[in-house]
Amino acid sequence: MFKQIFSALMGSDILDDAFSEFSQMIDHAEWMFKRANEVLRHETPASEAKEEIYTTDQSINRLIRSIRRKIISHLTINPGMDVAASMALMSIAKDAERIGDYCKNVFEVGEFYREKFNVPRYHEPLEDIRADTEEVFRLVKAAFKDSDSKKAGNAKQAAGKIRTKCDMITEQLLLDVASISTHEAVAYSLLARHYKRVAAHLANIASAVGGNIEDLDFA
Repeated sequence: MFKQIFSALMGSDILDDAFSEFSQMIDHAEWMFKRANEVLRHETPASEAKEEIYTTDQSINRLIRSIRRKIISHLTINPGMDVAASMALMSIAKDAERIGDYCKNVFEVGEFYREKFNVPRYHEPLEDIRADTEEVFRLVKAAFKDSDSKKAGNAKQAAGKIRTKCDMITEQLLLDVASISTHEAVAYSLLARHYKRVAAHLANIASAVGGNIEDLDFA
């Protein structure tokens, strides 16, 4: 379980701070995901959201560097102690950083694709995936905060379903011989890809919370 795996770390002020910074990373990534999708849905102008999205991503980058410094400092002071757990924290911090990158990618689809989404057989499933991904964010944050392996398992299962749905959309697009504009098809394909990767990185974080350290980077 998460508490058992990381219990040795939580007595360290340095690593307590690192855990707090990781929580901030997830909060920032969740905000970026929602904001990017507001642009995609034409609820917020890209020009209004761009600077704050990129600034928030820079904050995530600063936080991961800070976490790495703290882990290295902890291991330097305490050589041979808590190595596996420290590396696990570093790994999931990288997942949070990558989520920020994919949220920027979602924003860029909204920035450059300025038309309406006109094909319900693609648009509606992607809207469901967006809503489902927001729920996975909520589950992962709650699981991390409460060290709750059940919530982590639910998050990982939900993320798996999202990835399957994204693959189905990609396959359908490749087989689709109906009339659909190239740039709209590209937008759907990119969104399926970006949502899938966000879900995969959230699943990795859930794996750590659930105590499945051996599954990191295989979600």
